[in-house]
Amino acid sequence: MKIVVLDGYTENPGDISWAPISSQGEFTVYDRTSYDPGNIDLTIERAKDADVVFTNKTHITREVLDKLPALKYIGVLATGYNVVDVDTAKEKGIPVSNIPSYGTQAVAQFAAALLLELCHHVGDHSNCVKTGDWQSNPDFCFWNYPLVELYGKTAGLIGFGRIGQAFSKIARALGMNVLVYDVAQNADMPEGVRYTDLDTLLAESDVISLHCPLTAENGGLINKANIAKMKDGVMIINTSRGPLVDEGDLAEALNAGKVGGAAVDVVSSEPISGDNPLLSAKNILITPHIAWAPKESRVRLMEIAGENLKTFLAGNPQNIVNP
Repeated sequence: MKIVVLDGYTENPGDISWAPISSQGEFTVYDRTSYDPGNIDLTIERAKDADVVFTNKTHITREVLDKLPALKYIGVLATGYNVVDVDTAKEKGIPVSNIPSYGTQAVAQFAAALLLELCHHVGDHSNCVKTGDWQSNPDFCFWNYPLVELYGKTAGLIGFGRIGQAFSKIARALGMNVLVYDVAQNADMPEGVRYTDLDTLLAESDVISLHCPLTAENGGLINKANIAKMKDGVMIINTSRGPLVDEGDLAEALNAGKVGGAAVDVVSSEPISGDNPLLSAKNILITPHIAWAPKESRVRLMEIAGENLKTFLAGNPQNIVNP
């Protein structure tokens, strides 16, 4: 059996083992194959004889699938699987699996780190100390940004799956009240956490954090109209999907001071384009889609990917997204 990984570098730049996958067949890994869905020639060339293909962000479209007659299984090395034409794969009898829960704690932790950095600007204050600003200051302390205490404030979580629930525990540990908007609702909610409608969440939250998948219905959810419903000075966190945010509208609200600060680990087009309006906006932190990437979570991802393949080969596939 021939196994090909099309874009393995972000999952494994060399610090973990491919053994959970590579031990199951003839194995080839490529660091990168084009992320452009219109540039498919190299994808086809590399995968043309493969029985099994793993991808992270390299697109596997209908045009690609039509050229891969040997393909029997597609593994996505991520939770999101929009890079694969799952309907065409199903037509061709090719199951597609994803990795649904490997990064829960890592992403929740990162969202909390972004929030705390917005509140305290630790990095900026550390840098100004190193450049001599404290040495030359007449006072025993100083700050260049407003410092924010979260205790007693309200966090509004849009999406309450595994990551949203994990982040809510951190928010509660910081003494925050938590509002949740989600189309699916759990029967039992922790103390201090309650469901509400979207407009109430937008109006009452001091912090809004996105933890929902991207769907056809919620693209551009953070837009001018919804920002207008928010408190002045609200902070917005996005560790979910970039297109949930209308980036022009968010930049405008940041520059006007309506949004007091934002922190995003994802943007609409990745890597970020030079004309993204968030790059020149005030009071924003932008990180390069790394919330998922601690070594511990990548090891977990690799183990689940290997188990996905193993169960497929045994005739009892798991985590299939196109049953």
